[in-house]
Amino acid sequence: MAEKKQEPSFTVTDRRLFTSEGELRTDLTDQTEKPKPAPQAVAPKETEANHASPAAAADKLSSTESPSAVLDRDLPVPPTAAEQEAQANAYQQSSKDLDSRVELSGQSAKDFEMTFERFMASLYMTGMMQLGLMHEQGAQPHVDIIGARQTIDTLSLIAEKTKGNLSAAEQNFLQNSLYELRMAYVEVTHALSRPPAAPATGTMGR
Repeated sequence: MAEKKQEPSFTVTDRRLFTSEGELRTDLTDQTEKPKPAPQAVAPKETEANHASPAAAADKLSSTESPSAVLDRDLPVPPTAAEQEAQANAYQQSSKDLDSRVELSGQSAKDFEMTFERFMASLYMTGMMQLGLMHEQGAQPHVDIIGARQTIDTLSLIAEKTKGNLSAAEQNFLQNSLYELRMAYVEVTHALSRPPAAPATGTMGR
């Protein structure tokens, strides 16, 4: 007679919460594990700073960094000496090629060279136009008193920064330009601040 093959035994666990009578089972708590509480995520201290508003970040930056430090940090890395030399050589070569084409057209390339006197003359003419004392042909004079003051201040800055580095002719040209622009500026500002003249009144025929 063949032996009965033993089948693997298994256990059935009743996990119902209530009995057939409707009562709460008390043995279920022993069979089931209480769920472990999820660990609370602890926010790092810098999280608040990372999500701070741009305005708050700007206030913090302004209170801890000087304007010069911010400017130095934002400036791009300057080119190396080798890169500057290579670029200068390429610029000089391009300028020579342009000068050759200018000479072939019948003009002198020296007429387009930038000198210190020409640079000062361009600023002087700009200042005079901003004061309304000069204007382009066919255009109406236009007064830009703020722009004129900035142009005069630019010339003053150049005079201060180039002190001791100019020839006698360059120094004389710069000082004359500054003198004339300052004098014209004073006259124009006085004219603008002067109240308009009252219309003349009188009796006709007397």
